[in-house]
Amino acid sequence: MSDPVSALNGAVFEGPLVSVKELGAVGMVTIRGDFTSASFAAAVEKVCGGPIPALRKFAGSLGWMSPDELLWTGDYADAAKIVAELTTELGDEHHLAVNVSDARAVFRLTGQGARELVAKGAPVDMSPASFGEGDLRRTHIGQVAAAFWMDSDEALTLVCFRSFADYMFNWLSASAKDGATPGLY
Repeated sequence: MSDPVSALNGAVFEGPLVSVKELGAVGMVTIRGDFTSASFAAAVEKVCGGPIPALRKFAGSLGWMSPDELLWTGDYADAAKIVAELTTELGDEHHLAVNVSDARAVFRLTGQGARELVAKGAPVDMSPASFGEGDLRRTHIGQVAAAFWMDSDEALTLVCFRSFADYMFNWLSASAKDGATPGLY
């Protein structure tokens, strides 16, 4: 793996209700396998430090991405180690573990307008009653494929393909300007 290079050099936008920050190099591993397999679940828990999260949830360092796909996030330098350890632990069991750190851009949205900012561009009910801490969705925001999860009531992490990092940052920033959020929550 190459030296980590930020997609947008840590770009930051400070809006009146939400801040948008590109997080730089974040370690990410796509993990695929049979969630019903006890040995798969045990290997994931041993290597990643926690159990497979529930449907559309993010817990610890793992996010549920689909019925057979997880996303591990952590330190950039640890991603290759996670892949190697999963490969060893899972042996001949059908699985996939791939370091996708350099293929993604990661943003942190913070502030009382974070929820509304995402609601403006994603077909997801972002109300606090429907989307709370630990909830994860994989959808589109401003026509770009993305995944996001609630870290707290006023903080989200958003992941998109690195090739769309500039577009996503500009969309988020323009949508977070004074008077641009809808005022729903």
